[in-house]
Amino acid sequence: MVMTTTLDGTARQLGIHTREHVRRAREAYDPDGEVNLTGSAGSLSVFALTVTAGALALRSSGRGLPERFALADVLLGGVATHKFTRLVSKASVTSPLRAPFTTFDGAAGSSEHEESPRDDGRLRHTVGELLTCPFCLAPWTGAAYVAGLAVAPRVARAWAAVFAVTAVSDSLQHGYQRLRQD
Repeated sequence: MVMTTTLDGTARQLGIHTREHVRRAREAYDPDGEVNLTGSAGSLSVFALTVTAGALALRSSGRGLPERFALADVLLGGVATHKFTRLVSKASVTSPLRAPFTTFDGAAGSSEHEESPRDDGRLRHTVGELLTCPFCLAPWTGAAYVAGLAVAPRVARAWAAVFAVTAVSDSLQHGYQRLRQD
């Protein structure tokens, strides 16, 4: 009983010390509180845990990542990741996915929306930040694609081909529209 009480007290003190250290670091970094450091740290932690869990699952299944990736897979995945993250984070058609975490700011053209993360909860705000940022979604999407190449390469390449074809089509649509305006 005494040992448990001592451990509880020590853990509580450590928690208080850690929170105070984080608070001071956050204030020194961003005195106005404009940056969501707590949310970003949480996102980084979840990403690291997800990638680690995936790597461990891959290893325990007897599979592993390839020694190297074909340039075609990297280019295909890069174009697909760009298009997919843009679709998830900006497209009007995917706004119902973002709506619980964002507020609509206005139309951005090319069937895209400008949205802001909601400020009514730390988790909701953090998810809103992630869902409105194609640059933030790219590492998650890229990691999933690379894992897919190791687990189910045909499926991963098919997914990538769909979004790469869509990206090329979008580029042609924009080019055609510019030609018609001149």
